[in-house]
Amino acid sequence: MKPVKLFIRLFLSVFFWISIFQTNAAQSSDSLELYTPYTKVSVSPGSTVNYSIDLINNGKKTQDKDILISSIPRTWEYTLTASGLNIKRLATLPGQKKNMVLKIEIPFKVNKGNYNFYVKAGDDIILPLVINVSSQGSNESELTCDQTNMEGTSKSTFTFKAVLKNRTAAKQQYALMSNPPRGWTADIKVNYKQATSTEVEANNTKDITIDVKPPTTVKAGTYKIPVKAVTGSTSANLELEVVITGTYDMEVTTPNGLLSGELTAGNEKKEDIVVRNIGSADLKDITLSANKPAKWEVTFNPAKIENLPAGSTEHVSATIKADKKAIPGDYVTQIYAKTPEANSSASFRMTVETPMLWGWAGVFIIFIALGSVFYLFKKFGRR
Repeated sequence: MKPVKLFIRLFLSVFFWISIFQTNAAQSSDSLELYTPYTKVSVSPGSTVNYSIDLINNGKKTQDKDILISSIPRTWEYTLTASGLNIKRLATLPGQKKNMVLKIEIPFKVNKGNYNFYVKAGDDIILPLVINVSSQGSNESELTCDQTNMEGTSKSTFTFKAVLKNRTAAKQQYALMSNPPRGWTADIKVNYKQATSTEVEANNTKDITIDVKPPTTVKAGTYKIPVKAVTGSTSANLELEVVITGTYDMEVTTPNGLLSGELTAGNEKKEDIVVRNIGSADLKDITLSANKPAKWEVTFNPAKIENLPAGSTEHVSATIKADKKAIPGDYVTQIYAKTPEANSSASFRMTVETPMLWGWAGVFIIFIALGSVFYLFKKFGRR
């Protein structure tokens, strides 16, 4: 009996192991596999991730399985397609594979960190995937500019190029506004046209240009120009900066603008000269001089202006004395105001008149001549 029992036990053992081998072989020949090369990716909020996933049939018979996406956050949106069709179930022939595209849209308002989810074919074929959100997300807008600071003179136009980014999940209509200093202009342009509003799609950008012009009388200094893009739910701010280096310019004239006068030979006349700083920077050490006719004299009081602030004026008394032998006529005297940074001049036309004494002397000579003629005519007229 013992040999028989031993034989039976040996037979059952061999049969058992052969059954296990055949079962494993059958399971191996009929196994399915889910495959994608990128099982963990890192993206920013608002990104879209596209997975190309293969369902591979390593078995000897057709497999038809439900395809499920599990553990994905509820606020995330996704679609699963094959050959352009949304799918829920996929059949694969033996030894072949089918490709699926899983598109996942990550919202803007999302916390930083790792998010684990799974693609399943049936109940037992599982592909784990991980998306790492690299930064903290928000429901905000951004208004940025690569160069927010510019420098120039009061005659310059400063052009800033900015980018408005809609970091929300919906299309936004932005009101565009600026608040420059008094007397300044800040024109906001979209597509090279002046605009007060613009529309930006979700997760998209719009190029914006801001043309800033200072007033001509602006003083040297640093000026801030705030710019805003505002909607009912979000807003973006940008502060631009303009540095005015100052312009140096001045004008020489008179209070009434009249640049002419009259005087007699040898006499002098005082003219009220106005020196005006029409630049945006202060002028220092202004000297006055004149280019005058020969033997004329021109003096100034004061002869030098120590400091003349931008937009200010200074009155100078100029005394012009004509040559005592000057014959009647028009004479031009050029008056200059100079500094190392700027200069200006004005031409004064002075008319020299005959002195009153010479006028009466001429009248007296005429009367003597007439009297002499009358006397000669009376004495010798009857002969």
